[in-house]
Amino acid sequence: MTNETWGQIREGLINRVGRNNYTTWIEPLKLSQLRNGVALFEVPTSFFGDWVQRNYADHIRNHLVTSGAPVERLEFLVGAENGAVRSVAAKPTAAPRAPVRARAAAEDDLPGAPLDARFTFDSFVVGKPNELAHAAARRVAEGGPVTFNPLFLYGGVGLGKTHLMHAIAHELRERQPELRVLYLSAEQFMYRFIQALRDKQVMDFKSLFRSVDVLMVDDVQFIAGKDSTQEEFFHTFNALVDQNKQIIISADRAPGEIRDLEDRIKSRLQCGLVVDLHPTDYELRLGILQQKAEFYRGQYRGLTISQGVLEFLAHRITTNVRVLEGALTRLFAFASLVGREITLDLAQDCLADILRASDRKLTIEEIQRKVAEHYNVRLSDLIGPKRLRTIARPRQVAMYLAKQLTARSLPEIGRRFGGRDHTTIMHGVRKIEELAATDSQLADDLQLLKRLLQG
Repeated sequence: MTNETWGQIREGLINRVGRNNYTTWIEPLKLSQLRNGVALFEVPTSFFGDWVQRNYADHIRNHLVTSGAPVERLEFLVGAENGAVRSVAAKPTAAPRAPVRARAAAEDDLPGAPLDARFTFDSFVVGKPNELAHAAARRVAEGGPVTFNPLFLYGGVGLGKTHLMHAIAHELRERQPELRVLYLSAEQFMYRFIQALRDKQVMDFKSLFRSVDVLMVDDVQFIAGKDSTQEEFFHTFNALVDQNKQIIISADRAPGEIRDLEDRIKSRLQCGLVVDLHPTDYELRLGILQQKAEFYRGQYRGLTISQGVLEFLAHRITTNVRVLEGALTRLFAFASLVGREITLDLAQDCLADILRASDRKLTIEEIQRKVAEHYNVRLSDLIGPKRLRTIARPRQVAMYLAKQLTARSLPEIGRRFGGRDHTTIMHGVRKIEELAATDSQLADDLQLLKRLLQG
């Protein structure tokens, strides 16, 4: 089997495992040889090979067999220079594991996730919605004295949290290669902890994670509700802060809004700098498209793109940056295949499905978040039982906008507002309608919020 054939098989796994998992766990695999029913892959660490074994070995083997390769099992080669081979059966057995300490040594003691070479500060497009997060990430990446700990980045899907996390790690390793920088997801943290419990090597686990200079944990909301993992994370956090070691965390929402996360962890996460990556605005989306288009012009020689196409896409595709970049990638590839200029008509034809799916569908949660930001109140208070006027009025505004801008029924809206009765929602909507007729400030607020939410 040629590397080209393996490349095609590998890319065929994208739909099976998802784009993010593919980039992290499948794309780095290198097929070394295929012989006697054994597919031998090179992997960067034994942790990496172990994770692929547990989660993706069957998928890989099935795709290989479907392509005509007589594969009975997979083996992973860790560090070709020292000939350390880890054999992985397609159906994992209860074979004894190497001690955590021995595995850690083979991984330079840092069993983290691979970094994406594309995610650097140079490739990060800065705009008003993310400028504070970018500035904070830059400051941490300079590697000077710890000024805020932790740095907590949060925001929705495709807004750049993981990009900034990878960029910080790249920059720190470039500036200070002697630093022990560990980047991993909260899911990987949990997996390593469970593995240590199973191997009765918890002290080695503690020693490993408390010895790093910079700990970076992505998607921390994943550990919510997992008591033992939260307990260990809490003690790891405290130990590193006590040593003045930098901690960088990301999540899909603010610490106080993560359900089933222990209050003591929420408190620790809020004691540093908490930064929100806001949804992209038109200017930022256009900047991202311009940077991406410049890159593709270098790859697809001779292709031209008509004026107004990028502006059209920036206006229409507002969901997240990944969808936006994926649309442009498809557009350039299609234009190259058919040998046509990228015009507005071509874009509408080529991207019809994406444009339909990207038609603005507001959620009640988006409305609540935007109203809370506008009136400078906590989202938890907006949804909660407090009846203070400073909270009750913004709450009614959010109810009104939810009724005006979504197709949700009054009972559905009520459930999103802390389980309130539909009559309460109806009263709030009518109250705002009455006040807006005489209160010019409220009318202006409603107009501004509608524009922000629909833009």
